[in-house]
Amino acid sequence: MRRRSRTARSRLPLRKSLLGRFLGVFALVAACSVAATTWLASQTTSGALEQEQGQALADDARIYDALLGYAATHPRWEGVDGTVKDLASRFGRRIAVTTQSREPLADSAGSAGPQLPNRPSAVVDPLSLDSALSKDSGSSATDRIDARAVGPFRLPASERRELRGEADRVVACLSRLGQNVEVTESPSGRPRIDRGDAPADRVAVDDCSTDDLDAATKTEATALETLTKLTNACLSRQNRPAITLNPDLTWHSGLRPGPVATARPMPVPKEVDRAADQAVGSCVATARREQLSSYVAQPALLFIGDPDRGNVPGFDLSATSTARIAGAAALVLALTIGVSILTGRRLVRPLRALTGAAQRMKEGVETAPIAVHADNEIGQLAAAFYELAEHRARLEAQRKAMVSDVAHELRTPLSNIRGWLEAAQDGLADTDPALIASLLEEAVQLQHIIDDLQDLAQADAGALRLHPEPVNVTDLLGQVAAAHQAEAERAGVILSVGAPQPPPALTADPVRLRQAVGNLVSNAVRHTPRGGRVELRAHGEGVDGGPLTDVVVEVADTGSGIAADDLPHVFDRFWRAERSRNRRTGGSGLGLSIVRKLAEAHGGSATAASAVGVGSTFTLRLPAAVREDAGRVAKL
Repeated sequence: MRRRSRTARSRLPLRKSLLGRFLGVFALVAACSVAATTWLASQTTSGALEQEQGQALADDARIYDALLGYAATHPRWEGVDGTVKDLASRFGRRIAVTTQSREPLADSAGSAGPQLPNRPSAVVDPLSLDSALSKDSGSSATDRIDARAVGPFRLPASERRELRGEADRVVACLSRLGQNVEVTESPSGRPRIDRGDAPADRVAVDDCSTDDLDAATKTEATALETLTKLTNACLSRQNRPAITLNPDLTWHSGLRPGPVATARPMPVPKEVDRAADQAVGSCVATARREQLSSYVAQPALLFIGDPDRGNVPGFDLSATSTARIAGAAALVLALTIGVSILTGRRLVRPLRALTGAAQRMKEGVETAPIAVHADNEIGQLAAAFYELAEHRARLEAQRKAMVSDVAHELRTPLSNIRGWLEAAQDGLADTDPALIASLLEEAVQLQHIIDDLQDLAQADAGALRLHPEPVNVTDLLGQVAAAHQAEAERAGVILSVGAPQPPPALTADPVRLRQAVGNLVSNAVRHTPRGGRVELRAHGEGVDGGPLTDVVVEVADTGSGIAADDLPHVFDRFWRAERSRNRRTGGSGLGLSIVRKLAEAHGGSATAASAVGVGSTFTLRLPAAVREDAGRVAKL
């Protein structure tokens, strides 16, 4: 009951809770969005409708295209009145054409029509098309010139008849070969052979040549020569080399082939190519406009509107329209708040459950997992929380076990020392050299355990310092073997070193590395029966035959081996494969833990492989170059 009241008192007010903040921010954003949308709708709807009525409707595009065709084929606007009235009658719209200074040229409503709007629907200019209305005009994407504006390239009747006769000959030839083709006529009057999607037949191409049909006529040659001169004049002003235009308005020069050329005399950087193409394309477009300016009508303003008002109908926000917009905005706001509440509660529920679990963990109550099925940040937080709780429980169990093990390990030598000292004090034992040696041995064992615990504590705290320097692995293994040779001889074990020459290069702390290898050797000698062998090995490893990346140090023995179930625990603190062993026969249980910590301090790892009745191999894998941060062990 008391815990429940404490939880109730710790609940935050709504304005400070995550749910309250979430709802507040969500409602504020929704309100701002609705308000902005409403204001934009009221301010821009009329103008948007006018623009869409004047430019985006399909009928307006057809009107624009018809007047554009007239301007492209007539040098002046005189006579356009009939075309305007015909278009107005066909589409039921008022159409007016004025000069750019708003002098009337033609108006389907007559001179007594209503005043024209301030903004024209479009500008009719065959030399500068409106990209929004001229999608089907056949113009180039680069020059924006109407394809119907041909100017001096328009063929006279005599040249048309001659080319038409040649086209009919080619069609008849292809028809005899089973080719179904048609003759189309370009705006200049030149006939073209349209093969459709049918692939070109090699025999048909050879027998029914179109060379005469594709050759430029006298009129086209004269116009093309004039256009080439205008283009080269433009290029000359930019200090660029002259070009020669082809009939299809591609070009070539001594340095840079045109877009259809296939050969290139010398390599040119892509940046130069691009700049040259852009410069030539711009000059060709400028020259075409200069050449065609006297053959097409001047730019004019086009007005398209309602026949009664002379303007596109506007859109006024009446009281009814305003009420509808306000109602829609209120509905959106209500839905937003409702969804926010549902979403907020769904988000906050698992957070509250996690908070309660954390409070119970703080009070020492075992926490049962809470089902959080969300596949989002909340679910990840819950999973991480319970992983942390499980890890904390494991650490607590390990801490208790370690305290118990430390007490046990220290109790035995202290009990021995106390017992012998009390016996000597009571006169039951003589303080002879044998007793003093026994007490010294117990003290040394006690100091050894304390030193091991200190090393592990420094490693756990990240305070274990390393002093890396170049190490000769072969010499280091020899030194360790020499230090443990006497121990091996007493145990009847053959101790040998098998290291390569020259040894692999290694940068490490030689003192700590000798300590790690020495612990492995002591462990191997202790668990190898008389007549067995312990071998120290080292070799370098690289990736796919590349440079040396790792140095591997192995300590292999022919001892009793370790069971598969026990192998994952060999590096745990105070762990012994045989529980009956004491600290004299089985060691303190800290040596292999220190080996793993020292290997990790160097940025490497320690592993073990074993087979019962065959032996064990402990492996240290160290980076050839020590890490920059290896001066301190990472806290684990």
